[in-house]
Amino acid sequence: MSRYPRPSRLPGLVIVAAFFLSGCGYHFAASGDALPSGANTIYVSRFSNSTRLTGVNDEFMRYMKDEIALHRRLKVVDSPDAADLELSGDVRFVNQTPTNFNSALEPTQYTQSIVVSASLKDLHAKKTIWTTRNVSAGEHTPIVPQTTVATTPSFLQQNLRANDIANLTDIQTAQSETSAYRDLMMQRLAQDVYSQMAEGF
Repeated sequence: MSRYPRPSRLPGLVIVAAFFLSGCGYHFAASGDALPSGANTIYVSRFSNSTRLTGVNDEFMRYMKDEIALHRRLKVVDSPDAADLELSGDVRFVNQTPTNFNSALEPTQYTQSIVVSASLKDLHAKKTIWTTRNVSAGEHTPIVPQTTVATTPSFLQQNLRANDIANLTDIQTAQSETSAYRDLMMQRLAQDVYSQMAEGF
């Protein structure tokens, strides 16, 4: 007998799968199902900063606004008076730690990490409708040409290529890669915050 389902059974399997997925609360990423149906605008208030890194909250807010705008479910406005919803939060933790070393015990790779908390308020109902304490993101960051793998998806998102890295000094590589991987980290953190907010996780 064939190990594949008969064509006549396929519609039934699809229906069963659909019921299963809807029953367990699964939704396609960031569809916005948990947002109030009448909400069309959002104000992103200035996140507070509980770290010692000045300006990291303002830096993350730019990525957060871009992520919200990307999905086109909500329009970002400049005032809470014009908004249906308000997103606020706190950058709780930022760190950069050496994780790999060469034979002279000099760092060759760092791990960058960030943690935020966030909450979403319905300004018409005057109540908080979603909150989270720990959304985190991190990136392993090569800081010398020898540890930079030019075939990884993270590297390929940059403007540099393998030949470019080979011609950079260690200091230039560290500056370039730290900035590039920080950008990816902030993007992924904003994606996670939006996804959780939009789906009510």
